[in-house]
Amino acid sequence: MPPTDSSTPVEHPQREQFLSLLTGALEANTFVKLVLAKYRGNEPDLVRVTARRLVLKSQPAISFVYSYKTRDITKNVSPEEAIPAIAEALGTQFENAHLLTTTQDVQLAVSRKGKYSLRTGRAATTNAPPDEHDRQKQRSLGLDRPFLTALGITDARHRLIPSMARKWKQINKFVEVLDHAFETSPLKDRESVRVVDFGSGKGYLTFAVHDYLANTRGLDASVTGVELREDLVRLSNSAAADAGLGGLTFEHGDIRSHAREPIDLMIALHACDTATDYAIHAGLRAGASIILCAPCCHKEIRPQMESPALLRPLLRHGIHLGQEAEMVTDGLRALLLESRGYDAKVFEFVSLEHTSKNKMILAVKRPQPANRADIERQIQEIKAYYGIREQSLEKLLASPGGA
Repeated sequence: MPPTDSSTPVEHPQREQFLSLLTGALEANTFVKLVLAKYRGNEPDLVRVTARRLVLKSQPAISFVYSYKTRDITKNVSPEEAIPAIAEALGTQFENAHLLTTTQDVQLAVSRKGKYSLRTGRAATTNAPPDEHDRQKQRSLGLDRPFLTALGITDARHRLIPSMARKWKQINKFVEVLDHAFETSPLKDRESVRVVDFGSGKGYLTFAVHDYLANTRGLDASVTGVELREDLVRLSNSAAADAGLGGLTFEHGDIRSHAREPIDLMIALHACDTATDYAIHAGLRAGASIILCAPCCHKEIRPQMESPALLRPLLRHGIHLGQEAEMVTDGLRALLLESRGYDAKVFEFVSLEHTSKNKMILAVKRPQPANRADIERQIQEIKAYYGIREQSLEKLLASPGGA
């Protein structure tokens, strides 16, 4: 809801007509967006408030995004609470209100002297009202997010910096993947979520995950980025503080040194070689409902592999042997995750046009246990076929207290 003050809104026919159109749009499910601008209240640095409709836990809600000069704050309320709050703010705190529905474009303005003007017209485009199934539009980040400027993705006017276009595409694709995972995971109906991102680097995806959880899903999100490079930890913590993002922190460390604690979502992108195995193992031990990894540098299995006689003419080429080693490594990781009760997928994250490290392993905990004996038999048959003696994740899981 917009902030309140002691001012009393003055009744005026045009103001009441605007509120009537707003109420009717919400009741008819034609409401798309409301923007309150030209703020004149006593909230420091508040620029505008944007309201959109969404569904949280099968219940309709209105999401208010307060856009300050350096940060955004989101609050979700019921439609019944939203209407009185908007009515109270019109004409007292905001001089301009812009209502967009699927059929109309309505603007209300009030001058400093209290004179109201109302303009109505057709919507510029036909907009479907957002609902429970409209997450495709909701999941992408808006370029007006302050942290994107702090991270060098947008400029001071919130325009995408051309050299960051590929990174921007990766970020939004990652959020899309995460959204799909949430919809099928035990976290779907949770009110709070604990996330650890191992190897967070410059924090691009860590910030995006926090924004998705806190703003798009309206959750109490505790997100921690773990990074070995202390300069990046300081930079990321500074950017999070400047943007006023509570619940987002960065720590110095790595997968092996990070204290064991319960985790709902574990992320490890571009963890080199067996670091991916340690990350998956950490997620399993922590009871993560979702595990997201982007593996790279598959070095462990390649020197162990003995090419089967039939495949030797193909695998004598180094590039083919390397691709085969990657396939076997990540295939075994997926099977080991399935043996521990997860649905696991290995897929292309983004096009090779954008990055050469484009493979992702996604594991979502399922309610029913796996038939571990059958899966472990498949793993041993694959290892025997290629002459593989050991694989790090399997070895970690077999150790005392492995999972």
